[in-house]
Amino acid sequence: MSTHLFSRRGASARRPAGTAKRSPKRAPGLRLRRAGVADVDALDALEQAVFSGDRMRRRQFLHHVQAQSSDLIVAVSQGQVLGYALLLRRRGIRSCRVYSIAVSSAARGQGLGALLLQRLERIARANGLGEIRLEVRQDNTTALALYESRGYRR
Repeated sequence: MSTHLFSRRGASARRPAGTAKRSPKRAPGLRLRRAGVADVDALDALEQAVFSGDRMRRRQFLHHVQAQSSDLIVAVSQGQVLGYALLLRRRGIRSCRVYSIAVSSAARGQGLGALLLQRLERIARANGLGEIRLEVRQDNTTALALYESRGYRR
């Protein structure tokens, strides 16, 4: 499957003018937080449900939960993991990579992907990273629209 490479320079700056959309509102009871070891089973189940191929494995989630170079954020409501986002950083490199964003089918269309992406962008800014990169499948039109609305360019 073909993919598009995107990047957004100036991760330390706000979204470029003219690309702003209203920030999605957080549903009552929704919490974004760092993933922990206790979330790994739920993350693995979500990954299996959302992606048909190129899935992360349980051991990869366990690694990213513990790695200092990974920021794995989960969206939780009523004790259920509804989505996650993973940002990868490397020491001495001023760019980072959005490795994956996944949202459960039950939570799609509510702006959760945008909330997760915004959290990763804040983490990048807090770490002084100047560029955010990502890769997205060509047929994932929802993700393409999200990234373009946030100022990412091919």
